Amino acid sequence: MKKWTVANTSIGLLAASILLVGCATGPTYEQDKEYSLTILHTNDHHGRFWQNDKGEYGMAARKTLIDNIRMEVEGEGGAVMLLSGGDINTGVPESDLQNAEPDFKGMKMLGYDAMALGNHEFDNARDVLMMQSEWAGFPFLSANIYKGNSTLFPAYEMFEVQGNRVAVVGFTTEDTVKIGNPEFMGDLTFKTPVEVAEKLIPKLNKKADLVVAVTHMGHYADAKSGSNAPGDVTLARSVPGIDVIVGGHSQNPLFEPDEQNGTLILQAHEWGKYVGRLDLTVKNGEITSYNYRLIPVNLKDRVKDAEGNSTYVLQEAEIAQNLEMLAMLSPYQKKGAEQLNVVIGSSNGDFIGDRSVVRSQPTNLGVLIARAQKEKAKADLSIMNSGGIRADLEGGEISYKDVLTVQPFANILSYVDLTGAELLDYLAVAMSKEAGSGAFAQFDGVEIMSTDGVINAAYIDDRPIDVNKTYRLAVNSFTASGGDGYPKLTDHEAYVNTGFADADVMAEYIKNNSPLNIEDFDPGMMIDRM
Repeated sequence: MKKWTVANTSIGLLAASILLVGCATGPTYEQDKEYSLTILHTNDHHGRFWQNDKGEYGMAARKTLIDNIRMEVEGEGGAVMLLSGGDINTGVPESDLQNAEPDFKGMKMLGYDAMALGNHEFDNARDVLMMQSEWAGFPFLSANIYKGNSTLFPAYEMFEVQGNRVAVVGFTTEDTVKIGNPEFMGDLTFKTPVEVAEKLIPKLNKKADLVVAVTHMGHYADAKSGSNAPGDVTLARSVPGIDVIVGGHSQNPLFEPDEQNGTLILQAHEWGKYVGRLDLTVKNGEITSYNYRLIPVNLKDRVKDAEGNSTYVLQEAEIAQNLEMLAMLSPYQKKGAEQLNVVIGSSNGDFIGDRSVVRSQPTNLGVLIARAQKEKAKADLSIMNSGGIRADLEGGEISYKDVLTVQPFANILSYVDLTGAELLDYLAVAMSKEAGSGAFAQFDGVEIMSTDGVINAAYIDDRPIDVNKTYRLAVNSFTASGGDGYPKLTDHEAYVNTGFADADVMAEYIKNNSPLNIEDFDPGMMIDRM
């Protein structure tokens, strides 16, 4: 593992890479001299260019943080590189409605040097992706996505930093073909990252002193990826010669690097909640030591004061928002808010989400939300907690704002593949949720007959649930995390966080299926409680 010096902008680094690509000369670093390199990284941004209503994260505060780190490191003679593990797209309507233009332009202002292509970069048409690349002005990388005989984007970029040659190579989960929009990927081939890396990494090690992989494959402890495609741990164990993996996709925070086969694996959770900081000491082209931390970007903990009232307290000192970034982003935030009033569909009657009803009995709105989740996740069934349904969806024209009124919490669509036995255990808990509580379950895709909360029979596609068969269950991230007392699914090896916000999923379903006929969503006797 190794080290370098970076120009402040991706333009400068890219110019250096162009000069180096065809160059067969050796390193020009000074022998036995120690160099300091800091790798900063984020992943799974998902449209969060603006801070949330608690003042957490956002690109304006991120710029202040990154600018301060650059000043500190470069003032001490070191260098900084800024990388992303991908999935810039999809998650917040203000971003989605504008094709993530503010996000990519914000990344350009932040000085990102390269990013991995994430699966959500294929949620839009190809011309949108190409436009996003122009907005960004830095390399999108993936060595395993092919269009014909060539990669869709560069496999890697070479950078020369303080005389050290650094190869940054990208890899994207092969699951993209399963979870992405096939309309936009029909002409692409997603090769297995490990197979591509086995051939490419040795070649890069002949050219470079340091090999850094930006990946969107997921971090799965001890390589236990379940039904997901293999992730970063498998890559590191299978292919020696990768010094650092800057990852994404599984959206879990690694508060210390996972060292596997001589590779440091990093991941910084999601949404820009953290900026990962890896400080390396490099001597003679080898990493001799490192320090690492995840830096929270104005994250807050919920605590109770002396009177028992809830309040939010910063985890660390507040990071001011950069005014230049705010000025660039503010018009996009305003425009996005205005676009929320645009009509996306219609219905011939009311969908019932009133608290007094939806928390006590199945309703057509519960079925609508669950069905939208089920179809988006390509699941067999879906469960929605009634506490996440906040209002009726009135008949007539439906706007994006109406959808957000119904589902305001920005939970993320998740799914998990369970055996029939596991699913029956989960359904038993769901059926036990008391009427009148926010935990009360709404369903689609399953028929259940129960007595006093005990399941007597359960059917999917008119067939009894087979304890030995595998079924896909769609839920939101709140219940998947154990919210409302549901079984925690996030630790299950087959759990997947799709990155799609619940309101976006519902809005897409309404748009694609309007006008909605409320009779199609009548829960009827789907759930028979006696």
